[in-house]
Amino acid sequence: MSELLTDGLPKEDDLQRLFGRHYPLIGMLHLLPIPGSPHYDPAVGVGGIVDRARREAAQLVEAGFDGLIVENGWDIPFLKPEDLGPETPSVMAVVLSELRREFGVPFGVNVLANAAAVSLAVAAAAGGSFVRANQWANAYVANEGFLEGKAGQVLRYRRALAAENVSIWADVHVKLGAHAITADRSIADQTRDAAWFDADAVIVTGTRLGNEPTDAEMAQIRGATTLPIVVGSGVRAENIGAVARFTDGAIIGSAIKSGGVWHGDIDPVSCRQIVAARDRIEG
Repeated sequence: MSELLTDGLPKEDDLQRLFGRHYPLIGMLHLLPIPGSPHYDPAVGVGGIVDRARREAAQLVEAGFDGLIVENGWDIPFLKPEDLGPETPSVMAVVLSELRREFGVPFGVNVLANAAAVSLAVAAAAGGSFVRANQWANAYVANEGFLEGKAGQVLRYRRALAAENVSIWADVHVKLGAHAITADRSIADQTRDAAWFDADAVIVTGTRLGNEPTDAEMAQIRGATTLPIVVGSGVRAENIGAVARFTDGAIIGSAIKSGGVWHGDIDPVSCRQIVAARDRIEG
């Protein structure tokens, strides 16, 4: 087994374990508004949410994406984890279960905002392979208010569920928030914190949806850990080669949509262009 040395425990390369390739592409499925959220449309219903996710998943897998992640991206404004109702994970588990029946790629789960334990429950129940935690260690002020990392609680919950096969991908200096509370800690230090708190991979983002991270930020993270680094925003066909100098895979949401906006329809041409650009950097 190839192991990675980190500030935490030795780790197997999670991207190689899940995808078996050098630079996997993970397509983001922004689920339509879930029942109970402000923009939910009863005429669409849960069946419509599933159908849309199924169509988008088929387009992404056909284009050559290696994995998918389901996220309640239309449930704006998002709730803090303690304010989420049971309807959100229930519907997301239904969607994931239906998709797992049809598509053989690894799936991730991200329940917003920063509801890592809820994401883990969905993944464990419906066959997800990893969860995204937007704040795993330390804390920050998000659009939703003050959010703390819950690594200790989530890892104990994972053990209680016997779900150690579900890995944790932890954002470092995540987008859409203020990090003044950790301003005395460098991005490199925060990366080491995520590794120390037993994350399996780290995610780097720009400041907003669709914005790429800076070379300087990616370089700091790259220099601070040997964990796999996934870029979580801003990757396009035009810049994937440059971003791949610092990272090991990509989660892509806005660039696969019409007009390059997260709420657009899947654009098959853009999807194929991104896959072709990735294939070129792999040689």
